[in-house]
Amino acid sequence: MQSKPIALTILDIVSVIVLGVSTYLALVFAPTEAVMGNVQRVFYFHVGTAWVGLVGFVLAAVSGIIYLITKDMKWDRFEVAAVEVSTMFFFITIVLGSIWARPAWNTWWTWDPRLTTAAVTELIYIAYFMLRAGIEDPEKRARFGAVYTLLGGLSAPITFMVIRLFRTIHPVVIGSQSAEAQGGFSMTPDMRTAFFFALFAFTVLFVDFMWHRLRVGSLQEKVEQLKLKVSM
Repeated sequence: MQSKPIALTILDIVSVIVLGVSTYLALVFAPTEAVMGNVQRVFYFHVGTAWVGLVGFVLAAVSGIIYLITKDMKWDRFEVAAVEVSTMFFFITIVLGSIWARPAWNTWWTWDPRLTTAAVTELIYIAYFMLRAGIEDPEKRARFGAVYTLLGGLSAPITFMVIRLFRTIHPVVIGSQSAEAQGGFSMTPDMRTAFFFALFAFTVLFVDFMWHRLRVGSLQEKVEQLKLKVSM
């Protein structure tokens, strides 16, 4: 495997630093929310992981379209990396949301429109890996995967917009408040600082993880090509 690029090493260090700063801002710098108390601090990481998760799913759909047009396998590698990293982040989003829901809604889970669409989105992308695992031919696998991410990518904007389109108990902290929401709150300037820095920190983490996953994907492709040559 090629030696690790210096830029990636620097990005690794920056990722650790910004994650540490974001943790400090969320747990120490931001004031305690008057109604929900300290559990509200989960919000900063909850939204940060959701942000990169949904963005990654959209990027996967875009890379799938580019692959179908160009047939260049590098876009298939990018698609797989985006789905894998985003699925991990989105799972964390759901877990953190459940931690927040317990004191806010008195339950770990409820079939609210936002939670339901989030769960469906996560399952869609878990199924993506099952689909790819069942196809041996690399080009056929890439083609089916591209079409799947294109269709699955529709779930990302639906998940984002559902709380703005339907009556839901999930709070809309950024934008108009929902009368049905439970656990909503208004952000102070210090809260907004913690919030936007968390978005930045998780964006940096996403780029870092994507770069690592792309390097691994490149190596996996070379190994697969060698196996195909041996079997011929």
